[in-house]
Amino acid sequence: MPSYQPWCHGTITRSQAEALLSKAARDGSFLIRASESIQGAYALCVLYQNCVYTYRILPNEDKKLSVQASEGVPIRFFSMLPELVEAYYSPNMGLVTHLQYPVQREEDVEDEQEASIFPPQLPPRNFTVNDVKDSDPKSLSDTYLMRLQQMDLSTLPEEHQTAIQEYFRTSVSLDAEQAQYGYPNLPGLQKLLLAICKNLNSEISRILPALEVFNRALDQQLSPGIGHFSKQVCCDSGQSVSFRLEQLTKLLYSIEDKAKSSMFESGGYEGGQRKSLIPLVTFEVKQESLAIPTKMFLKVDVESGKLFLKKSKDGPEDKFFVHNKILQLVKSQKMHAKLVIVAETEKEKILRKEFVFDDTKKREGFCQLLQQMKNKHSEKPEPDMITVFVGTWNMGNAGPPHNINSWFQCKGQGKTRDDTADHIPHDFYVIGTQEDPLGEREWADIVKGALRKITNISFKQVAIHTLWNIRIVVLAKPEHENRISHVFSDSVKTGIANTLGNKGAVGVSFMFNGTSFGFVNSHLTSGSEKKLRRNQNYTNILRFLNLGDKKINPFDITHRFTHLFWLGDLNYRVEFPSTEAEYIVTKIKQQQYQELLSKDQLNMERNDGKVFLHFDEEEITFAPTYRFERDTREKYAYTKAKATGTKYNLPSWCDRVLRKSYPLVHVVCQAYGCTNDIMTSDHSPLFASFEVGVASQFVSKQDLNNAPQGGIQIMNCVATLLTKSKTKFFIEYHSSCLEKTVKTSEGDNTEHSDGSIKVWFGNQVELTPIISDPEYLLDQHILICVKSTDCDESYGEGCVALRAAQFCYTEFQITLTHHGEKTGTLTGGIQLHTSEGKPTEKLYDFIKVEKDDTVTSKGKGSEANKFSVTQAHDISNPSYMGVSYRSGNVIDKGWSYSKPPKNLLLAGQGSKDSKKGGYDVGARSPPMGEDEKGSEMFDNPLYGSRVKSWGKDPDHQQMDHLTPPDPVFTSSKPADGDSDRPPLPTPRNRSFTLSETRPQPPVPITSHPSTYKKPVVPSRSDGGMALNRPPVPSKSRPGMPEPQNPRDNSELPSKHRPPARPGQLQPPQRHAS
Repeated sequence: MPSYQPWCHGTITRSQAEALLSKAARDGSFLIRASESIQGAYALCVLYQNCVYTYRILPNEDKKLSVQASEGVPIRFFSMLPELVEAYYSPNMGLVTHLQYPVQREEDVEDEQEASIFPPQLPPRNFTVNDVKDSDPKSLSDTYLMRLQQMDLSTLPEEHQTAIQEYFRTSVSLDAEQAQYGYPNLPGLQKLLLAICKNLNSEISRILPALEVFNRALDQQLSPGIGHFSKQVCCDSGQSVSFRLEQLTKLLYSIEDKAKSSMFESGGYEGGQRKSLIPLVTFEVKQESLAIPTKMFLKVDVESGKLFLKKSKDGPEDKFFVHNKILQLVKSQKMHAKLVIVAETEKEKILRKEFVFDDTKKREGFCQLLQQMKNKHSEKPEPDMITVFVGTWNMGNAGPPHNINSWFQCKGQGKTRDDTADHIPHDFYVIGTQEDPLGEREWADIVKGALRKITNISFKQVAIHTLWNIRIVVLAKPEHENRISHVFSDSVKTGIANTLGNKGAVGVSFMFNGTSFGFVNSHLTSGSEKKLRRNQNYTNILRFLNLGDKKINPFDITHRFTHLFWLGDLNYRVEFPSTEAEYIVTKIKQQQYQELLSKDQLNMERNDGKVFLHFDEEEITFAPTYRFERDTREKYAYTKAKATGTKYNLPSWCDRVLRKSYPLVHVVCQAYGCTNDIMTSDHSPLFASFEVGVASQFVSKQDLNNAPQGGIQIMNCVATLLTKSKTKFFIEYHSSCLEKTVKTSEGDNTEHSDGSIKVWFGNQVELTPIISDPEYLLDQHILICVKSTDCDESYGEGCVALRAAQFCYTEFQITLTHHGEKTGTLTGGIQLHTSEGKPTEKLYDFIKVEKDDTVTSKGKGSEANKFSVTQAHDISNPSYMGVSYRSGNVIDKGWSYSKPPKNLLLAGQGSKDSKKGGYDVGARSPPMGEDEKGSEMFDNPLYGSRVKSWGKDPDHQQMDHLTPPDPVFTSSKPADGDSDRPPLPTPRNRSFTLSETRPQPPVPITSHPSTYKKPVVPSRSDGGMALNRPPVPSKSRPGMPEPQNPRDNSELPSKHRPPARPGQLQPPQRHAS
């Protein structure tokens, strides 16, 4: 796209285009931007009567451009965009109005400022790129020949001298012309390299087979088809020398790595966890007996799977619990050092023992050791919980010290791990560096060596990716090697003019069994005054970093992963005047961080919803990590002498780790802080560790031919979109658990005076999962995208967890986002039908948190004691519904779920037919009476009703709900072809947005629960999908609160729990007219 045209806006977002046109405020104002849905296409945006109309400009096979305008207007083709724009200045061309006023492009002045203040560190050159571009090819040839004459060529063979001179004399000009026309192959250069490397080529062909045989001999398991590799490399003479050398280098590295691994294993290091011995650890605790505290000792033997209870440190070890008899650990939230161990005796009685540790860190260390024990001796073939270490360090262009162990052991300031957990290895180590002066291999070897010393494990490299001096390394336990797939890496430059890689991001993504992970390491623009530029860096990375599943194209990286971690030197500063530098240092010495954090730019921008929307960050309890004097952590160097004067770099939390996960998944931050003893840089390394729930690659135990068909019903969807676009909308549903992507028919629009559009999607959509087993389905999520029919572009994305509808029809409210911005909200309801089966307990359910301590009965051994604590909730999972435990500084989660009142019989309950066609989740909600309060503590809140506590929330008494349909209003008319709609330009080729079968009018039913039958399953179309069409819901009342994001995992205070929905019957239906 030619950038010199005033109306040409490149890759700006749709919302930015709307804002520019709204500011122009004249009918006929227009601009052209790149299409967000089709690569190589454009979007023509036109303002008319305060609405934005968007038309796609598509190239055909001959690269000719045409506009998708109104039907009935002949299609015209144009060679260039200026020619197309000139033609559409004429009226009656099929647009809502002809083009009149081009909207000027907003220049990014900060790029120029940064270029003048921070020139790029590039090697000196005798000429610039522009000089070459503007000069004729002959002058380029002369320049290189002159350089050649000034060099000593005596060491070169005569044939090589002749070849180089001949290239500069004749071929370099031809290559330059090829490059200017967009052909990067440079045939002259390739011919020269082949001539010079003729002997090297034959030598590579000679030695590769021997190296390949040696490499295979070092393999513990021969991979099928590996023998074809040498033939491919050796016999294909058409491959470039550089490619063949790269293959040779990789092969040599592989041989070295395998040989090292073999040596370590023979010396006692084990690639797996078998020889990763965790030493015995003894904890001194207190136990109350008759109100008298008694000293006790708990000895944890992870390897043998036993917990010993001793009255003295050297006492007998005759009293112990085996790992499978330890049922639960219950943390006290009121007393942070107290822990309850629930265990089963040989007589199958339940014991409940309370202990008080020296401090919270000791209690956490004990819990982690027991969790490691349970995991180590688990009979499950696949893990359901792993731990992830995430570290980031701006190395300041200096090599690391000899010992960096404290970084990987989470030792230093902030939320740190106890010494007793030092030898517990994480499953993954993700290390991001900036201003890293080392080579990839050198740095990877340093990290692997440090981890080997700490854990006795030789970690496997999953991926490494570098952009200039920005690098990310992902390492995994060897036992996980076969669980990791779909590994991708990518980078985005955000330096000067977004072309230099001195600033930017690198990322890695992969699948771990059935769970997707994404990691982004970024180094954003520096300078206290460059806050807005940093925000733009973030948006560009979000849009252009190409990671994860490419099939879900409408969704950016914030929606593509079950768990996304964003780390790096984000460079956001503390916004104080430079005169307050000493005051800041004083506050840091007093460890009074709250006032400083309130002025932290990242916190302020997040609170305003400008960056990292719905991400979560653990609470910061450590000193700023920048800018120290090197070789000490006692002094901040906040002034820097420059040619333009003194520059201030106030102490700031530049280095951060944030995370975002799908709703209702398990993720807990175990550590977040910085080291004290690594001082080679002006930044301190930052560490974070997380306990993360994962899903297995599910294999159903049921006979798929005889198992009842599962179903996911989504209904009553209403989207409120913050847009001025004049178009129609539909919804797309994506998920790996679905057979295919499902699209709805068009919704009905209602424009509001505040500029937003409310869209009613009245159809009930039936989604067909590939597996109906609840063990599988409850771990799945549905990605939702609201798209326009004119350009097939997304106007907002969100996510709904199927776990929310485990027991009954559930209403959801989610915030829609696009490219990191809030674009609207979506409300609706979801109901889940699965086959028979009960989900197994997860490892992360082993540890609970007791919310309120109450007096328990003193009797031992009774089954009732297992449930003797009231009002206790599992808040080890901060994302479970209705449960909150604030740890970070973000309040808006962007999603919420609520259930109908528990005293109402839901759809499917009481129906004998409901079990014949499968397990209706709505029919299996367990009753919760007053006498069952006690069971709440040990039952995961997802396995029992949480409605009672929601209904008592005073802060949400005004929250609206999806009201039953208005019987006067019917939805029997088709989704398209309405005669009373205002005349709109109809884009061509719209049919792809419609559902595969035309929806049918709803069947009249009564709303009485006793007469409600099992929902009718619609007939399936040839494509395997059919949509039942329930009536459109009536408008909700004003005052509906903003929903919360389904992706964030920050834990909220209990006052933010959504209430029960009064009087809601499920599923609500209208009577057909």
